[in-house]
Amino acid sequence: MVNKMSAQDSAGCCSCSSGCCGSEEGTTVKRHIIIDFMYIDLTTCDRCLGTDTSLDEAIEEVSALLQSAGYALDVHKILVETEEQAQQLGFVSSPTIRINGQDIQFDFKESLCGCCGEIAGEDIDCRVWLWQGQEYTTPPKAMLVDAILRYVYGGVQAAVAAKAEPKPVPDNLKRFFAAKNS
Repeated sequence: MVNKMSAQDSAGCCSCSSGCCGSEEGTTVKRHIIIDFMYIDLTTCDRCLGTDTSLDEAIEEVSALLQSAGYALDVHKILVETEEQAQQLGFVSSPTIRINGQDIQFDFKESLCGCCGEIAGEDIDCRVWLWQGQEYTTPPKAMLVDAILRYVYGGVQAAVAAKAEPKPVPDNLKRFFAAKNS
């Protein structure tokens, strides 16, 4: 687990002792943002490697702002290795980024991924990121910064219902795991 920001409480925002700053004795309570980055390969797959780099850059860009606003950021990088693990995680496309359990793209598209196809020995599709009317095989840093800030300041609560239903593991990923683990 990569912890980009500490969970320590910061000093109060004012000199009051009434708890008006969010907790007792004027200290600020950190609100946690958990980012899960789930992927099937970080050694060969250009899409997974590129997403990892973009995510690291986005986190570096927003960390100070989030800390100033009273947020603690925890990043979990999760290698999904089996169909069973994918089922438990509700993992339906690689790579996936979730903020506090919510995929940053509710609708997704996939295209042929040569790198993962080489690993599996057959055609495998991986996620294509859609942002500002364009398709990307690696999410732009600006897209990830936007997703994090939208979560913090835009309220993503309306999407929570979509998370409740587990989705079956797609045949595409079943074939990848079967080939990789045989």
